[in-house]
Amino acid sequence: MISQNFTIYIVEDDPDINEILEDNLWREGYRIRTFTDGLKAHDAIVKTPPDLIILDLNLPSMSGIELCKYVRANDTTAEIPIIMLTARSEEIDKIIGFEVGADDYVTKPFSPRELLARVRVHLKRSHKTAFSEFQQQHLRVNFSTHEIFVNEEAVELTPIQFKLLKHLIEAEGKAVSRQNLLDAIWGEDYFGDPRTVDVHITRLREKVDNEGKLILTVKGVGYRWNKN
Repeated sequence: MISQNFTIYIVEDDPDINEILEDNLWREGYRIRTFTDGLKAHDAIVKTPPDLIILDLNLPSMSGIELCKYVRANDTTAEIPIIMLTARSEEIDKIIGFEVGADDYVTKPFSPRELLARVRVHLKRSHKTAFSEFQQQHLRVNFSTHEIFVNEEAVELTPIQFKLLKHLIEAEGKAVSRQNLLDAIWGEDYFGDPRTVDVHITRLREKVDNEGKLILTVKGVGYRWNKN
């Protein structure tokens, strides 16, 4: 069982879904707060940030997409894991969710056991010991504030690009497969083309590694960060 010190916010307007989530998360020892309104959830998140958010896509007052954008734009909440929960299954909805910063995507009806497994994974990742700032050659990254500098000039990355950069750096020189990157950043239920990773890596290189010296291609596998 995960430590009961973790607080999870459920942002969902379906009372039946809320009951299922509350019951299963409570049994695991989590502290829970439930919101049925997007705007009220936003105010609570800013005031008292949780350890993880389970977020419905369709909400009164403020949609899940808009709420996700606000969470990612605020320095104090930007690193909170967000699992999107929705009845929609179209790929375009998943893509939009990930582009605005969702960490994972679960489609209703869902298996409570699967959702709990994903909650545990994301809490473990977000609370592992990690360095807040990284610097190598012309690149400087502050993981706490999401600031990236190339030759001391600020560079803007999309949420996906930032996650790719962070994941490769934290792998500390080990090769990371395209599938691993898809699972870690787009979520294990994403069934798109693995070459999607290549497109985002190309754009990331253009912004932070145009000389191709930091993000190395591992033929037939994926990519790795050049620690040298």
